[in-house]
Amino acid sequence: MRRVQHNGPPFYQFSHLAHFPEIQHAVFTRDGGESAGPFASLNTAVGVGDDPEVVARNRTRIKTAMGGARLQFARQVHGVDVAVFSADGKGVSPGDAPEADAMITDIPGLDLIIQVADCQAVLLYDPVRRAAANIHSGWRSSVANIIGGTAAAMTAKFGSDPADMLAGVGPSLGPCCGEFINYREEIPAPLWKYRIGDHHFDFWAVSRDQLTASGVREENIRIGGICTRCRADRFYSYRSEGRTGRFAVVIGLRKNP
Repeated sequence: MRRVQHNGPPFYQFSHLAHFPEIQHAVFTRDGGESAGPFASLNTAVGVGDDPEVVARNRTRIKTAMGGARLQFARQVHGVDVAVFSADGKGVSPGDAPEADAMITDIPGLDLIIQVADCQAVLLYDPVRRAAANIHSGWRSSVANIIGGTAAAMTAKFGSDPADMLAGVGPSLGPCCGEFINYREEIPAPLWKYRIGDHHFDFWAVSRDQLTASGVREENIRIGGICTRCRADRFYSYRSEGRTGRFAVVIGLRKNP
């Protein structure tokens, strides 16, 4: 991942996604906003205890950094529902946040935002059909393979071939800090092969394998490799801090590439 700093908040990008001028994407950090205390400073989430007016200003900063594109949020509930925003109008209308943990779109000028603090944000882009996805893959959704469900939704709606897709897994809880003391009750036995030591799990590897099982080519997958708990100075981490904010991961098709 490469770090980018323009006039607004700093963010990271995946080099293979940045190669395509028709899309834009950004993995924002916790820096460059107005929030204070445990939410310092670029918190984009409402409902975590931050001042809603400050959150709104932080979102405006992100919108400006993304060139003024329309921001589309979701009400993330650690499930597997996929919200479809399509140019043919046969999906969810852009605007209010639907209850979903993944979003897909082929609408230029609509930026999909996932908010995280240890969970994975997984970006997908199909350069053939020009369709993008943003996935909130916490451990519960990962166990339920929301990644595979989202790739399948892109195929069903936009005719995407997963072999054409590019994927990026953002900063999230790494195998160094992915501790699950009660894993026997929480994580299905088929995923125990990803266990490291007594209680730690490599969910980066889980996501990589779910992507390849969906048909995404391994050479088209990038893992950010930044553990949010280890780097809680740069990214929000619920495991590290408890009461904290959420950083934004964004992808969308440009109106005028």
